[in-house]
Amino acid sequence: MIGFAKRRYGPIGVDFGTRSVKLMQFNADQTKLLDAVRWEIDRQGETPEAPSDAQFAEALGRARQGRKFRGSDVVFCLGAAQMFVQNVRLPKALPEEWEKLVRQEASARLPFPLPEAEIRFFSGTDVRQGDSVKREVVLLACHRPVLERALAIVHDAGLRPVAVDVEPAAVLRCFLKQLRREDDLNQRVMFVHIGASNAMVMVAKGAEILFVKYVDVGGCQMDDAVAKNLNMSLEDASALRRHNGDRRTDQQDPEVARSIGESTRPVLDRLAGELSLCLRYQSVTFRGQSVARVVFGGGEATPGLVEAISTGMELKCELADPLRSFPAASLSGRRGQWDVAAGLALRDVN
Repeated sequence: MIGFAKRRYGPIGVDFGTRSVKLMQFNADQTKLLDAVRWEIDRQGETPEAPSDAQFAEALGRARQGRKFRGSDVVFCLGAAQMFVQNVRLPKALPEEWEKLVRQEASARLPFPLPEAEIRFFSGTDVRQGDSVKREVVLLACHRPVLERALAIVHDAGLRPVAVDVEPAAVLRCFLKQLRREDDLNQRVMFVHIGASNAMVMVAKGAEILFVKYVDVGGCQMDDAVAKNLNMSLEDASALRRHNGDRRTDQQDPEVARSIGESTRPVLDRLAGELSLCLRYQSVTFRGQSVARVVFGGGEATPGLVEAISTGMELKCELADPLRSFPAASLSGRRGQWDVAAGLALRDVN
């Protein structure tokens, strides 16, 4: 009998960002981090919102050079720029009928033709609407040419895509690995992933995703606010805010921290307002249980940001540590930035 060697590593999780690409890989049984890297995208004078496909492919290739990544299988995900995301309510039906109902609902909502759409959904929970009971569903759809373009980028980098995921699922998968107690799995938690161009807000109970919304607030908006208020270039504002945020509170220049805080306060107030609206929606829609805590992740999640937003919120707010289950993992920079990449690398592709 011919024996086959057991695979010793999982897929490489690839998180495409507005400013960078992040790669992460674990061993096969997901007990050890093999490697992780963040590679800044060389935009060559382009706007931060528009890296080209060639720049993404080049960044993927250069990020792996001299690293310990194994194989070429990757899992990547689609984010706000590539997806249509909306919570919808469907009539009560058997699970095998949900896909048909979702497609019918999507046909009246999508900004592109239904035959050209790749559609997925998260079936949340039952909600009461008037005298009837309906099913709250998170609809996610991608225009097929957009998906094909993303696949081409991965192929051009010499990699083999074995799965395509979505940001909410990746973030939740990452944190589910940390939950051991039944009480934790039964809690409703709001996850807030703050990236360069937007924030993803998700409410979940255990493995169930109940609500997803993207908010137009991120690092780019904060950089712009600092640049305008302090009369400096966007590049200098970004560097100032990044270096200040990466230092411990006792190591920050008080005057610089105050100036940044005053500049970004309107942006953070807007984000806090959006989170309050999301909390109100979930409390009205999914009655019977409140959100127990709010977890902030993403590349823009810092202790100072969490402290600023949590002021006035009557909920426990905490900074995410996506690698808490891997105590030996030593990575520089903000730990919260690895939530999506870790969730992608943890996906089972067997």
